[in-house]
Amino acid sequence: MDEPLERNDVAVDRMPAGRAPRRSFSAGRTLVWILPAAFVGIFFYVPLLSILRMGFDAALRSGLGAFSARTILNATGFTFYQAALSTLLTVIVGLPGAYVFARFDFPLKRLLRAFLIVPFILPTVVVAAGFQSLLGPNGWVNLALIGAGIIRQPFPFLHSLGAILLAHIFYNTSIVLRLVGSAWERLDPNLPAAARVLGASRWKTFRRVTFPLLLPSLLAAAALVFLFDFTSFGVILILGGPGFSTLETEIYIQALQAFNLPAAALLSMVQIASTLALVVLSTRLSKRAESATLKVGYRTARKPVSAAEKLSLGAVLCLLGALFFLPLISPVASSFLRTEAARGERTSVQTGFTLDYYRELFINRRETAFFASPIESARNSLLVAVATTIIALGLGIPSSMLLSRPGRLDRLIEPFLLLPLGTSAVTLGLGMLVALSRSPLDLIRSPLLLPVAHSLVALPFVVRGLKPALAGIPARLREAAATLGASPLRVWRAVDFPIAARAVLSAAAFAFAVSLGEFGATTIIVRPEFPTMPVAIYRFLGQPGGLNYGQAMAMATLLLLLCAGAVTAIERTRE
Repeated sequence: MDEPLERNDVAVDRMPAGRAPRRSFSAGRTLVWILPAAFVGIFFYVPLLSILRMGFDAALRSGLGAFSARTILNATGFTFYQAALSTLLTVIVGLPGAYVFARFDFPLKRLLRAFLIVPFILPTVVVAAGFQSLLGPNGWVNLALIGAGIIRQPFPFLHSLGAILLAHIFYNTSIVLRLVGSAWERLDPNLPAAARVLGASRWKTFRRVTFPLLLPSLLAAAALVFLFDFTSFGVILILGGPGFSTLETEIYIQALQAFNLPAAALLSMVQIASTLALVVLSTRLSKRAESATLKVGYRTARKPVSAAEKLSLGAVLCLLGALFFLPLISPVASSFLRTEAARGERTSVQTGFTLDYYRELFINRRETAFFASPIESARNSLLVAVATTIIALGLGIPSSMLLSRPGRLDRLIEPFLLLPLGTSAVTLGLGMLVALSRSPLDLIRSPLLLPVAHSLVALPFVVRGLKPALAGIPARLREAAATLGASPLRVWRAVDFPIAARAVLSAAAFAFAVSLGEFGATTIIVRPEFPTMPVAIYRFLGQPGGLNYGQAMAMATLLLLLCAGAVTAIERTRE
């Protein structure tokens, strides 16, 4: 009698055990998705739909005032033109660098490779301050040329197409170095060697063998560079000036200067459509590059031997050093030197070492509650960055855990969460201005709106950074912990987090750095009495006088150090 009962008990136990956990697990996944989906839905998709509705109304009613279709065409045309030209020049500058990093070993190579990611994560206002202090009217290059008697008046670098192109090259060359250099490093050297044995010249070997193998990675890098140049805002606004107008800057002008929200919404529609098309293209090219046939793990780097190799290595490193180091060192040096007018209003000289610009950061010269001192803006940025990191990790960790073991619902949720990555920050800020300034979501005056907006920008990066790390954790470890009676939270603490801790810290540092440098959405939704560091630097750069210029350089230096610290933390977690 006992044996049938035992068998029956086992059978009864097995039936629910095979089904109930699946229902419970599915229900649990759905509950976990509610908070991230609601957050992105309320703060991204509702503003996005508000922009689309206002843009369609403006197009149908033609209630745009002095705004015309020619303005849209001019802004769109110049946006594509400067992005295409910037991408071409970036690839031209980046390819030699990718080659030397892939083929040669040299001192401090690892440190230099880690440093090259710094420009990519720097705020646009820091880059603008760097190029202004280097090549502006009071910049080091102009002062040196005037002092040497080569020129009498400063060279007009600012507010030119050259300034835009040079800043974009500075920003995005690291993408080419990373993507193409990595592919070049994994390229089987036996293939070009075989071509050389068969009598092909170096140029023909590169054209017929090496270049076709690198083409998928090169196209993926170029598409990504073009996307970033296409959505560039701070560089165009600060270095380009009023004479150059892209979709991003025209949205800003129409929304905050012309107060023509329908026109800004219509421009945003063009921006969204163009950006999404570019994101789809970039994603496809990236997948094609990942599937390209390359030899993994083959070490091809060696020390340069011939004089030609040493000369080419030195020339490329000097070019990269001038491109990357000088714009970063220049604002730091300018923040410690007093600038005074000499020989006319447009010419200045450095009169000596000073700490006055840093002392001024603690002073509110206007003595009004509606003007924050520079140090208060730094405090604001840190508070917003901490809040952004908490929100982005709080939403990104559970989302990444579910996406690392995807189900049917997850395949729909992932693009839903990552779509903000394909939308410009200016469009995001405009959408929040339109949708969240009236009931029932009247949050435009809330101090939490900035970290919410920054979290939408940082969340896709957090998810993309954590998902591969969590997907690499063996499922048997979780199953063993669950078999021993551990709850899902205990499994995360005891199994997942120790393995993925480096990825979590890297994602936190990246979210922190993204928030510190966010400028596009912030300029539209920031409260005047609660500026962040990028907004304060932009205001100081736009005001005349040596004191304002010096404070901008001092704040840019502080922001540079904070971002460099975040990048260092990211690189250390990857070691």
